[in-house]
Amino acid sequence: MRQVVMIKPGTIEVEEREDPRILEPTDAIIRLKATCICGSDLWPYRGAEDVEHQVMGHEYVGVVEEIGSQVKTIKVGDFVVGSFWASDNTCEICQAGYHAYCVHRVLMGTIGTQSDKARIPLADGTLVATPGQPDEDLIPSLMAASDVLGTGWFAAVAAEAGPGKTVAVVGDGAVGLLAVLAARQLGAERIIAFSRHGDRQKLAREFGATDIIQERGAAGVAKVKELTAGLGAHSVIEAVGTQEAMMQAIHSTRPGGHVGFVGVSHDVAIPGDELFGAGVHIHGGPAPVRRFLPELIQLIWDRKINPGKVFDLTLPFDQAAEGYRAMDERRAIKVLLQLDDRP
Repeated sequence: MRQVVMIKPGTIEVEEREDPRILEPTDAIIRLKATCICGSDLWPYRGAEDVEHQVMGHEYVGVVEEIGSQVKTIKVGDFVVGSFWASDNTCEICQAGYHAYCVHRVLMGTIGTQSDKARIPLADGTLVATPGQPDEDLIPSLMAASDVLGTGWFAAVAAEAGPGKTVAVVGDGAVGLLAVLAARQLGAERIIAFSRHGDRQKLAREFGATDIIQERGAAGVAKVKELTAGLGAHSVIEAVGTQEAMMQAIHSTRPGGHVGFVGVSHDVAIPGDELFGAGVHIHGGPAPVRRFLPELIQLIWDRKINPGKVFDLTLPFDQAAEGYRAMDERRAIKVLLQLDDRP
């Protein structure tokens, strides 16, 4: 099979590798119908994280080809969606809704799903089957559910977005844009998107944003205060992972409000005095996508939401390196890599 490998920062190759096989009786093997590049993949690509000959990818949808002897809830031929953390869905942490911290979790990025096939550990707890074989046009949206939609949804839930609330979203990447969609679905009254890019502003409005702020940092905070009678937003989503974004989120939140942070944090440190004085709730981290998958899949299946719009560039799988370049240079919000039907 083919698999995307990051040889070193900035260098992507598509290599021929052995097909995966069942290693544990709880495993499943899937043939991916499509794969994609995540904004978090850009951290090692840009050299912010150490990487050397690392297999890439943690988002996946596909058809089950083989199951281990203990797999009971899915079957060969099912079309399935999974999360970037494999989880058992039975431990106390999973049952509390925090599958990303499952006591038996496996990070799918260590397996790599930018590939023709993938081994999925803990298949019963990780994979959710769709009601049937999806139409081709639904596959991008189902792919989005595997990470960026589920992550944006968790961010909105963590920020307690809901009816009567004003929600502000820091970050106009795929996660931030889908956090806008999530906030709208959860009933938010007003949604403020921070964005300086016309194409992303347009998509944010399609997903439900009522206001766009182009300023960042203190100037962006001032604009939020201006729109909220000086109080700040009830709910603020941080979907970047930088110091500036985190502080912008905290300072944009009114006292008693909620910050939901899902940007992969890099060198973020919140000064204790500012946190103490802000009077806000902060909740986030790696999203428990598995918790939301059944609901999100049904919304997509019923065509009530179309998160697949975040894929604004589709390339053949063998052009993965160009996909990374396009996202790194902000020529694309999110890249979908098409897989052919190789034997």
